[in-house]
Amino acid sequence: MAHLGSRRTRAMTLPVGLALTASLGFLPTGTASAAPVDAQPTAAVSTDGPKLSYVVNTRGGHGTVKQVKKAIAKAGGTVVIAYEQIGVIVVHSQNPDFAKSIRRVRGVDSAGATRTNPIVPQATKDIGVEQPLTAEQAGAASAQATADQDPLEPLQWDLPAIKADQAHKKSLGSKKVTVAVIDTGVDDTHPDLAPNFDRGASANCVTGAPDTTDGSWRPKTGESDHGTHVAGTIAAAKNGIGVTGVAPGVKVAGIKVSTPSGFFYTEAVVCGFIWAAEHGVDVTNNSYYTDPWLYNCKNDPDQGALVEAVTRATRYAEHKGTVNVAAAGNSAEDLAADELVDTTSPNDTTPVTRTINPRECFDIPTMLPGVVTVSATGAKGLKASYSNYGNGVIDVAAPGGDSTVYQTPAPPATSGLILSTLPGGNYGYKAGTSMASPHVAGVVALIKSTHPHASAAVVKALLTAEADATACGAPYDINGDGTVDAVCEGGKYRNGFYGAGVVNALNAVRW
Repeated sequence: MAHLGSRRTRAMTLPVGLALTASLGFLPTGTASAAPVDAQPTAAVSTDGPKLSYVVNTRGGHGTVKQVKKAIAKAGGTVVIAYEQIGVIVVHSQNPDFAKSIRRVRGVDSAGATRTNPIVPQATKDIGVEQPLTAEQAGAASAQATADQDPLEPLQWDLPAIKADQAHKKSLGSKKVTVAVIDTGVDDTHPDLAPNFDRGASANCVTGAPDTTDGSWRPKTGESDHGTHVAGTIAAAKNGIGVTGVAPGVKVAGIKVSTPSGFFYTEAVVCGFIWAAEHGVDVTNNSYYTDPWLYNCKNDPDQGALVEAVTRATRYAEHKGTVNVAAAGNSAEDLAADELVDTTSPNDTTPVTRTINPRECFDIPTMLPGVVTVSATGAKGLKASYSNYGNGVIDVAAPGGDSTVYQTPAPPATSGLILSTLPGGNYGYKAGTSMASPHVAGVVALIKSTHPHASAAVVKALLTAEADATACGAPYDINGDGTVDAVCEGGKYRNGFYGAGVVNALNAVRW
């Protein structure tokens, strides 16, 4: 079957603009390495290797971190930032043996390089091609908009698909609730985003340390528009212009974590979750996977350290009350399978082909415990052709768009993709699980608005309880060629395509 996009796309954006990836599953707690006898590396160190970034995961508190910092310096490393709250230190080093050396230090649980490509300036590249909204389409939509709709809302078939249009008659969400878009950056100058933008909860985390310089969270010219599109789906204002978000009354923040080339490295992702947790963010949306490995195998010393670092960050955020929502991925794969073939890792140098067990090798952050994993549906309510799935893996489903040929929306909508905001005051269509995840983040924001004192666990329980249970249905032949394209396992109330069901925004504001 021909899919909208390639098997793996960093920005889960199909050729029409699908979104970023993420997978699912259950992540066990990282195991600490055996404590060595010596507390400091003593051998002479080399400093002529490629400059790489590392995460060093420590045990204990401030005293341990302080001692490990001394060892890092002796091993030829420079501390970028230490997140003592979770015992994660971000380090740069040109010592080829840095990770091997620091793993022997007392108090270090694990350490690993976050990339295989040296830290060098990288050229920008397009990681997703959107379909811009034409003036003709905009004019036709505006002519059909009712008095209570924004001009482009008639083209947003995704809002009634989750009963968001009905929810808005009861509540638009609370200004006290903030959703952070951990992504490629958000253009807060967009007229549909500016009214709801939370500057205090926004930052640039690309280096692993937060930069709060004014506008640092915005995508630069030539960089991906992905984060801005995601932000509009969550919280585009209901202000008489453009589109309407799922939760148009809540705040949205931008936490930029991708390099100009579109890579989401571990140190940036860790920074993003910690920043959100420390700045009162209620929900994070994560429509990406953490580069350079699509799946990080815990038995690999480098990859295992990356899993541990991001796990600590997501757990810390949830402990602070944040609900983390993530996209399932666009590979049309069964994430509950016994094995999967990865041909794209590492994606920042030379990929190799490897067969992995998804119960032991994790796509982070989506495969981490506690993270809400989202599959995508199209305009007919079926699993989108590209969406990953998996019984016991998918938590809920939401509109992510699909080929208009496969799933054609009812008029007046004309495209089976998701319409949202683009930088520079523009609008356009994209599709992918990246577009499904922000619909769920928006519904979570409405639940939090209705239940302001609910814990993250309670909010997640309400999300699944309020979802519209969706059965597997007939054998899945999305392109009608007589061949089953994917097998849905499970019953009506829990299955591999839709999890607990399609999210329901109306239930979120009335329960």
